[in-house]
Amino acid sequence: MRTTTRVAAVATVAALALTGCGFGNRSGGSSGGGSAQGGATTLDLLVPSYSDATKTNWQKVISGFEAQNKDIKVNLEVQSWDNINDVVRTKVQSNKAPDILNIDAFSGFARDGLLYKAAEVASPQTVADFQDSFKQNASVGGDMMAFPFIASTRTLFYNKDLLAKAGVSAPPKTWDELLADAKKVSALGGGVYGYGMPLGNEEAQAETSLWTFGNGGSWTDGSKITVNTPQNLEAVQFMQKMVQEKATQPNPGASDRTPMLNVFIQGKIAMAAGLPPILGQIKQKNPKLNFGTAPIPTKSGEPVTLGVADHLMAFKKDDSKKAAITKFVDYFFSKDVYTTWVDAEGFLPTTKSGAEKLSSKPELKDFLASLPTAKFYPSSNEAWSATQGALQSLVGQIAQGKSPKSVLDAVQAKADAAS
Repeated sequence: MRTTTRVAAVATVAALALTGCGFGNRSGGSSGGGSAQGGATTLDLLVPSYSDATKTNWQKVISGFEAQNKDIKVNLEVQSWDNINDVVRTKVQSNKAPDILNIDAFSGFARDGLLYKAAEVASPQTVADFQDSFKQNASVGGDMMAFPFIASTRTLFYNKDLLAKAGVSAPPKTWDELLADAKKVSALGGGVYGYGMPLGNEEAQAETSLWTFGNGGSWTDGSKITVNTPQNLEAVQFMQKMVQEKATQPNPGASDRTPMLNVFIQGKIAMAAGLPPILGQIKQKNPKLNFGTAPIPTKSGEPVTLGVADHLMAFKKDDSKKAAITKFVDYFFSKDVYTTWVDAEGFLPTTKSGAEKLSSKPELKDFLASLPTAKFYPSSNEAWSATQGALQSLVGQIAQGKSPKSVLDAVQAKADAAS
């Protein structure tokens, strides 16, 4: 699936919208390349452009790698997100797949037997360094088939001044605390509201996932899509309770995430779930906003978040290149090299060592802490696309009073039809 954003650099981020299972629809980029010299092994590396600096950032990685591995040359090709899916499709169909590919989706290639298992082209130390939740999300049939490349998670943004004015001394950890605190803020009047709940078409599936995941729910049982489970139903019922008890902004069923978060940035909503780009938006639009971040509230108070990742994968085309691919993968995901790349592009790392190194950035503390608790959309399931579309178009009906059970049953029917 494609998305509509990337996690932009904290200091210079442009506000974009993340809606799917990767970071697609990013612009910019160009092609580059190199050739083997003196009988050296050549690796073809195809990547998308995340920013205007992506090509330069990759060239720095490649220069450092080639300096340490004189017998290996890396041929870099950078494509825009508008073109890369077509480029990959053409290359694969003509048996000219790259040796290493960075893109969002990988499961189709894995199921077609086109990829090396991660353990076949990386050292045990490299594989073990990835966050467990991201390793699981990069697996098919129990085997890790791709390397989690970059990450995004959600955290609770809160307006310190509004909470203090409502007599709330700390951000909520549980649903009950969130409801109580949000009602106190909404009761202040004056056009301020407690919690921003975006259930419009832009990203209703993400907001709903935060609630269902926060109740131990899931969108899959491992093989089929599961929407109308007891855990998911209880979560959506509490979402409706938030609306009915006036703890949210008006008409959340018609509220898209981007405009809702703009209202938060303007200081009119006390709490809302957000991505790292919100840090940059606040700095740009309202730098005087007195805000903080905290884990997403859940039913029990045990933290969980929605995770998203792009992936790096190695195509199984020439076993004589396995050793060279392994050297490149190990080099790229080494702590200093990887965190330099991630930090330059403004992403969250998927490795434990990367999170530890970047933990010195206070603005990223809660996002980094959420990485081990991340749960994911079942994007490798062929019925998820239809399920996501149904969630986006139907969940908002709970804000108009429709039964949560009837809404989830309708989404389940769409998922079953697409299976």
